Amino acid sequence: MISATTWVPRGFPAEFPTQYELDEGELDRISKLAQLRLDDALEDLEGAQNEEGGEVDEDVEDSDGEENKFVIDEAADEEMKEEVKGSEPTRIKTVDIDEDLKEYDLENYDAEAPDDGESLSMFSNIKSLAYYKSADEDPYIVLPESKDGKPIDDLAEEDREELQILDTDNLLLVAKTEDNLSHMEVYVYDESESNLYVHHDILLPSFPLCVEWLDVRVGRTRTADNQQGSFAAIGTFEPTIEIWNLDVIDEMYPDAILGNTSPDSEVVPDEQSNGRKKKGKKKKANKMHSKQKANDEYHVDAVLALSSNRLHRNLLASGSADKTVKLWDLSTLKCARSYAFHNDKVCSLEWHHEEGSILLTGSYDRTIVASDMRLPDTQSRRWGVDTDVESAKWDPHDSNYFYVSTEGGRVHYFDARTAPSSPVKAKPLWTLQAHDSEVSTFDVNRHSKGMLATGSTDNQVKLWNVSPTGPSLLVSRDMGVGKVFSVSWLPDKDSAQTLAVGGSNGVVQVWDIKANEAVRMAADDEDLEDEDDEEEP
Repeated sequence: MISATTWVPRGFPAEFPTQYELDEGELDRISKLAQLRLDDALEDLEGAQNEEGGEVDEDVEDSDGEENKFVIDEAADEEMKEEVKGSEPTRIKTVDIDEDLKEYDLENYDAEAPDDGESLSMFSNIKSLAYYKSADEDPYIVLPESKDGKPIDDLAEEDREELQILDTDNLLLVAKTEDNLSHMEVYVYDESESNLYVHHDILLPSFPLCVEWLDVRVGRTRTADNQQGSFAAIGTFEPTIEIWNLDVIDEMYPDAILGNTSPDSEVVPDEQSNGRKKKGKKKKANKMHSKQKANDEYHVDAVLALSSNRLHRNLLASGSADKTVKLWDLSTLKCARSYAFHNDKVCSLEWHHEEGSILLTGSYDRTIVASDMRLPDTQSRRWGVDTDVESAKWDPHDSNYFYVSTEGGRVHYFDARTAPSSPVKAKPLWTLQAHDSEVSTFDVNRHSKGMLATGSTDNQVKLWNVSPTGPSLLVSRDMGVGKVFSVSWLPDKDSAQTLAVGGSNGVVQVWDIKANEAVRMAADDEDLEDEDDEEEP
């Protein structure tokens, strides 16, 4: 299934991504990171074996006080002894084989041959073999050529060209899980050719829940004179956030990890052992995420949502199943501050587009909060809905309003300037019953005012035209992706009518909505009126 998608704007990815190089410094870094997880993996394995009865204690005594031992039944023992003696046919066959092998004198196979005799060595005539310093001089060696007749030396350059990302290409980041293997696929989308293909992929440690693109260098690649980069922050069922460099292919480990990566984080403290690991506590260690309490330094449960601050580029916000919101400083890779706005899982968050300190958060506690992250002690504005929140986003065309989708299949539109005295008294400006099942995802087009896309577990993607009087349906389509878990508009202005859709079938579709007449007529962009009416295949 595809659980999350996000676009990378044009101009940020490197034209020629570099190949990952494993030098001594990098080997030392990933060895330390790998060791942090190795002990816990071994503990999990040992704990699973204990639960299944896979281990037998060596010193367990029976009721007579004697140690239990595995013994062979007497009858079986006698039968085995007869077989060990060997029957006559088996003995004769062995002798015959030995007699045949004597002809080859294998015992002296490696010995030097006598001066007057012929050597039995495979390479006994090696002195007579011709040797060429260059393969080009050897008439028996033919260098392979490509299908176009180009020498093999030119193939490396062709491989490099295949990795090239043009200025007109967009990258689409797709979080995918298939056969219990989770990874992030980096697609290249060439709009002029309507071509979408996988450029490279990144293996992930756990099921991915959210992906956010970062335009600032993070971790070991961060330098004082060059801050711009192209990175992906990924939240999974693990309590940490991995950050990967999109300009490097075949990386073994992320460039940075936000959260507690200390070996002690894998230990459930025990009062009698003063925090040391103790045998017989494996089941507790396997459930550490549910046992540990939320703290101000790192998440202790799955990371459900991420949002990068485009005005203060070194800030990344994360929402977790541990009910907290964390603010990360990407320059130090540390948690700058932790917030407890909700009393249930925080499933959605987004920074305000104009006020860089305002964060919108949504939770399974059926509330939405708009807070100034500089003033954590002040009372935040809070709104309530009738079912669990699925997603919450600011209106990019009017920053005084925001959208909320819910498990009940509705989309609400609130005025952020009029917060109620109690969340249960919140009244949206309008409410749309968009789908029969939960609106698992939605996105607002930044460049076409009033263009809203919603996706649901009913397999439908719907486009809406939002006017001051409320939304109206433009088109509904089954994109063949199964249950829809992600919809996202392409961020570039000249391609704003392109929508990426992913879902439970594990495929991603890119929909050019300009091909639909109803969409063209309702679109705010005048350039769309000149487009031809032909539907895209």
